[in-house]
Amino acid sequence: MPRPRFHPTTSLLLAASLMALAPIAARAEIQSETIDYQDGDTALKGHLYYDDSIEGKRPGVLVVHEWWGLNDYAKKRAEMLAGLGYVAFAADMYGDDKVTTHAADAKGWMQQITSNVEAWRDRAQAGLDVLKGVEQVDPDKLAAIGYCFGGATVMQLAYSGADIDGVVSFHGSMPPAPEGADIKAKVLAAHGYQDSFVPPETVDAFEQSLSAAGADWELVVYSDTRHGFTNPDAAKYGIPNVEYNPEADRRSWARMQAFLDEIFQD
Repeated sequence: MPRPRFHPTTSLLLAASLMALAPIAARAEIQSETIDYQDGDTALKGHLYYDDSIEGKRPGVLVVHEWWGLNDYAKKRAEMLAGLGYVAFAADMYGDDKVTTHAADAKGWMQQITSNVEAWRDRAQAGLDVLKGVEQVDPDKLAAIGYCFGGATVMQLAYSGADIDGVVSFHGSMPPAPEGADIKAKVLAAHGYQDSFVPPETVDAFEQSLSAAGADWELVVYSDTRHGFTNPDAAKYGIPNVEYNPEADRRSWARMQAFLDEIFQD
């Protein structure tokens, strides 16, 4: 069988087209920047992600890490959001570059933050303020997502009355809304049915408090799913009840995307 032949003109046109597209492809990249900021006397260091091929302002999404600190997992989620067209800021809740794989350290750092609810909320707000001031961000279109400790953190941000469109909690501890809370943000919570860290009575209290506050909320529960279900490295920490579930991860991320599309509609 004779080999297929390409007309020289066609080949040259194809090559020229590819060369013309190359600079565009090179420019269409996710950019990252490290941003130093303050909460009172505490020095913090967050990471900003955005697609530099998108022109003009766009919605901003705050990302709050698990109790391990601002590690690569939280940064990866922020990068994924940038890939969806958002500006994402992975906030630092601990300072001093505190990141660990040891549960005792993580628990201690988390308790230092959560022991004072007002200070906890202020620390989250400091990250939101950084995001709001980014040149590429539309300050009228803001959301926050968080994982585990970060999930509880974005709920506290909502309870503070922060002027944001929505919050998403992934396998968070579901703290109840305080009486009289002025919740402006819509709420989406993703929860594992077999997460023994968050018993049914805690879930019930969470739901009832949000309804009492008049919040717009949604809770999605995944069967056969434990704590930490979005993190592929969850089992590496060796903690019972912490386990990755790829299907729940995929479904919850897709639900988050639909939620963000909804709250950012013009």
